[in-house]
Amino acid sequence: MANSPQAKKRARQNERRLAVNKARRSRIRTQLRKVEEAIASGDKEAATAALRVAQPELMRGVTKGVYHKNTASRKISRLNARVKAIG
Repeated sequence: MANSPQAKKRARQNERRLAVNKARRSRIRTQLRKVEEAIASGDKEAATAALRVAQPELMRGVTKGVYHKNTASRKISRLNARVKAIG
């Protein structure tokens, strides 16, 4: 357990950051799930629209330190390829 004032403050900050990052990650996952569902339904226009919404959300997660840049780029690239593949 944290004993020094600095360690106690750090613990408080970590709790707050955890809550914020958890909310961000959840919001990003929701957007990605919407893209996945649109792809599964075979609706190209809905998938494209969902991807257009998810892309900036995912990259915002990168700037906020929730995801690594390459991870986000890879996810976007793979989703984009799958959306393009819809007949």
